[in-house]
Amino acid sequence: MSRSIGLAHIVRHDDGTASGVWGNYTLQSAFQPIFAFSNGKLSITGFEGLIRPFRDAELQSPVSFFNACPTVDRLHIEALTRTLHLLNAGACLPQEAFIFINFDPSVFTDRSIADQALRDMRLVLHEAGIDANRVVCEVTEQKSASQETLYNFVEALRANGFRIAVDDYGAEESDINRIKELRPDIVKFDANWIMQLMESGAGFALLTAMVASFEQQGIRTVFEGIEEGWQLELAEKSGASMVQGFALARPELAPTSFHVFGNESQVFGKERQTPVTAPDAGEAPATVSPSPRPKRAFGRKVVP
Repeated sequence: MSRSIGLAHIVRHDDGTASGVWGNYTLQSAFQPIFAFSNGKLSITGFEGLIRPFRDAELQSPVSFFNACPTVDRLHIEALTRTLHLLNAGACLPQEAFIFINFDPSVFTDRSIADQALRDMRLVLHEAGIDANRVVCEVTEQKSASQETLYNFVEALRANGFRIAVDDYGAEESDINRIKELRPDIVKFDANWIMQLMESGAGFALLTAMVASFEQQGIRTVFEGIEEGWQLELAEKSGASMVQGFALARPELAPTSFHVFGNESQVFGKERQTPVTAPDAGEAPATVSPSPRPKRAFGRKVVP
């Protein structure tokens, strides 16, 4: 992409946020908090950028939007959505927060395309006032033309100073050996897979063992799709580093109400881990103290 592709479709607004225009769609950024466990509490450590397409002022499914886009335009649309998320993150998210951005490795068919896209992305980061080490690049390990293409793309991300997260681990044909080759900072477990494993004692034992294995390799883990209290409880028991889902906070369109971050610690490196309380976001507070929950036997309520 060229710098003009990333910014030509951007519309700036008086509140400092931006939206995108592609054909008859208006694109907006939504951000969902990602929480870290710390001393029996949960505190916000980062936000995932999610695209919200509108047509005639009506919200459309992101999947339907991307499916409707011609393959030839996919690289440019990826650039537009990343640019949009980063500009909005710079405008309305706490300065200490990590920003999780999705990438589709299949559009970066050779290293030169990746290098050019990442150079342009660094220009956007400079404009947004965001350091590269705050950006976590989410890639799906199965979604690539070849393993070599995937590894080269991840190395390009790493060379530009970005952190790496493997998304949707456990879905389709995930391969533990691929994870070892990619050496990510984070692995995000597929929500449906987590749910299945939590439904049985044997499954939960396997989940716990995988989390421990990743942690021993210095890889942090995120459980996605946490929608109920019992899932949150089991996530904590499993040793997962981070959690994300509707049980904690729903995505909010930019500008969000997640604007207070204080001296919140970060889960990467050796920073302090002091939870911070943020204002009510309409969904969940930034710091969550686990409350007593009904006992569960891996997804089934135990009758007192």
